Amino acid sequence: MEIIDQEDFLTLKLSIAPNHDGERKMKRTQTTEDISNYSSPTHEIPEEGKIISLLQTRETMLKMDHNKRSNEGESLHLIHSLFIAAASVNENDTTSALENLSQLYHSVSLRGNSVQRVATYFTDTLLAHLLTRKSPFYDAIMKGPSPEMELSAFISLYKASPFYQFAHFTANQAIIEAFEREGSKALHVIDFDVSYGFQWPSLMQSLSENATPTNKISLKITAFGENVEEFQETESRLVSFAKGFPNLVFEFHRLVRGSKNVKMEKRKDETVAINLVFHLTSLKTLSKISETLSFVYSLKPSIVVLVEQEGTCSSNKFLPRFMESLHQFAAIFDSLDDCLPLESDERLSIERDHLGKEIRSAINYDRDNNRSCPMFEKMETWSGRMERRGFVGVEQSCRAVMQAKLLLKTRSHCCPIKFDGENGGFRVFERENGKAISLGWQDRILITASSWCLGV
Repeated sequence: MEIIDQEDFLTLKLSIAPNHDGERKMKRTQTTEDISNYSSPTHEIPEEGKIISLLQTRETMLKMDHNKRSNEGESLHLIHSLFIAAASVNENDTTSALENLSQLYHSVSLRGNSVQRVATYFTDTLLAHLLTRKSPFYDAIMKGPSPEMELSAFISLYKASPFYQFAHFTANQAIIEAFEREGSKALHVIDFDVSYGFQWPSLMQSLSENATPTNKISLKITAFGENVEEFQETESRLVSFAKGFPNLVFEFHRLVRGSKNVKMEKRKDETVAINLVFHLTSLKTLSKISETLSFVYSLKPSIVVLVEQEGTCSSNKFLPRFMESLHQFAAIFDSLDDCLPLESDERLSIERDHLGKEIRSAINYDRDNNRSCPMFEKMETWSGRMERRGFVGVEQSCRAVMQAKLLLKTRSHCCPIKFDGENGGFRVFERENGKAISLGWQDRILITASSWCLGV
């Protein structure tokens, strides 16, 4: 499967609402005024005066358009300070935590180096964790971006970094190869988390290259999703894109995530592929993961593609989760230096409106509707779960490995590309005896893709 040019698949007529910067500026000003004027004898807030002062410091920092940079020693000290503050928060030592957070807010920067930038968002999560959900200040810190801002940030990250493209192209390559092995003329992809649907235009293009007007290929996507409005927009974009391939017969079916008694009958001469890209982690509990894998097995697919971020962030204990998440996101923030200029507004949007939201979710998940902890785990753990459910790993092809390496060559700008475990910038290497491919940044594994079929 060839890597398509970004402009090709981003002609999906994405509608991004204009003038968000003005809205953000207005909201930030209002937040500062609310903090400055807040006074309520009915709320008993520990260290209320210090919290208000800290929030004012935070707002001043957020509005500063500076680009101060710290050296390596200062960056290490900043990480150490984050751990000390996290320990204070974990121990409910409010006085010590507020002092540590105040020092942090004077050291972090939204336009500094990668450590300063990622520390900004983790400092916010610590302050939010210190407050109760009922605090009048909690929402001011934890408020996420609008759907339009989040989509814009996702698009920017998709175009600039190989992170999501590696996941989508590697998964699509495995699906295409399974389809070719069976020699059928109909492909049915069951996508358990379609999101914005950016994975599927490149698959359509690859399928169309092997079809003719008199020998058409049928592609059916059955997609699960949650947000109805986003779901409808995704369907509209994909249907519109598919119209550019007259030799492709395209169907799109929507299913609400969590639908019960879903029955999918396999058509004659149809290849069924299950797409589990960044889905199992979102389930957050072992029982839901087990239930999903059992359902997947019952569908008797020809191929199951599994892509997940790697990590050990699944602990329900606050301090281990905070430390592991910090290491994981620090690598992602650092990798953006290889993808975008230092003063890029796109990078600021990516970090604030996409990665920042993920950080808040990973650290303060328990403050949001009692959700369970995200299940970021190692590839070996995911492999064990798949094997216990009766799946067998499929060896990744040479084409899949070469495609991943080619992707890094076309998407890396500053750091040299390294392969087979060498340190450097982005790197890609084979694992699990060739049955998995990982994307890494220096010595940190970011995501791993694997393919599975049913055991005999």
